[in-house]
Amino acid sequence: MTRRTEHAVMKPAWRCRTCGIAWPCSAAKLRLLGEYRAHRDELFEHLKALQAEATEQLTELNSGTPPGSLTERFTGWVQAR
Repeated sequence: MTRRTEHAVMKPAWRCRTCGIAWPCSAAKLRLLGEYRAHRDELFEHLKALQAEATEQLTELNSGTPPGSLTERFTGWVQAR
């Protein structure tokens, strides 16, 4: 398995393919921070878009009930510069 595919998201459940916990897991966060090292604002925007997609898909999986706030999970750990 290549580094790029490690700890990838499994949609529509939004779980990590490698460790099975809610994505982004710690390893995915570290990988994302490294990939967007010089572009933290772009990382934040990317994660906001993924959060919107996850909210939509998780709502569908949960019979129309939206998940609780996903802000901390997706963007709360990223501090834009």
